[in-house]
Amino acid sequence: MENSLSPGLYIVATPIGNLGDITVRAVETLRGVSAVACEDTRVTGKLLHHLGIKQRLIRYDDHAGEGDRERLLSLMANEPVALVSDAGTPLISDPGYRLVRTARERGIAVTSLPGANAAVMAMTLSGLPNDRFLFAGFLPNKTKARETVLGDLARVPATLVFYETAPRLEDALGAIDSVLPGREVAVARELTKKFEECRSGTPQELIAHYAAHPPKGEIVLLVGPPGDEPMGEVDVDALLRAALQEAKPSQAAASVAKATGLDRKTLYARALELK
Repeated sequence: MENSLSPGLYIVATPIGNLGDITVRAVETLRGVSAVACEDTRVTGKLLHHLGIKQRLIRYDDHAGEGDRERLLSLMANEPVALVSDAGTPLISDPGYRLVRTARERGIAVTSLPGANAAVMAMTLSGLPNDRFLFAGFLPNKTKARETVLGDLARVPATLVFYETAPRLEDALGAIDSVLPGREVAVARELTKKFEECRSGTPQELIAHYAAHPPKGEIVLLVGPPGDEPMGEVDVDALLRAALQEAKPSQAAASVAKATGLDRKTLYARALELK
């Protein structure tokens, strides 16, 4: 059968666990393209085998260079090419940003197919305020950087959504407890799978639970928005201490002032005391 898809890039969401979540349109597109660009050919190969699809696979991951990108761009200028991630919606904390941006700059057609997304699914399960939420990707691995990011987001009037790994969950919860005290937190894991879970509580409650029941699988970590009450001294001190690990007192005060809306001069004086 002649290919009915026009040349260009097709961004295709794939299941995050339950293979039944693949859409009819995604299957038709994966069958109709000339090649599929993917993070791991083994992972995508298993999905395509399950769907009964034989397709040319091209590896395109975080380590892909400019040459890899140019080869894909040249191909999609004349033929339809799909982009998938190992699971979920491509580009959401996955490779593909530069590929899509360059394709658009060159006038190559880009089509995105909606589908499974762990961040959005966790948001709907959590019971946290959902009129506004901010997806912030993965928290940094190092303690200082993690606390700085949380401090920068402290006064964002929205539920915060992060991706996290099981081995780092306790450290992330501890940082939230230190920098964002009093917030309700939710941990969503194994989404769409047999042991799907969404557990809410304080960071300390969740730390205690997962210390007794070590988590497995991919995790979405959600933090409720700030209340209307002013930030307490302990909270401000935590933000300042985190900022002071990488900045001078004046810079730390400016950063915390921006995040909290508090007086910069007052924060600077406190930063000098803490330093």
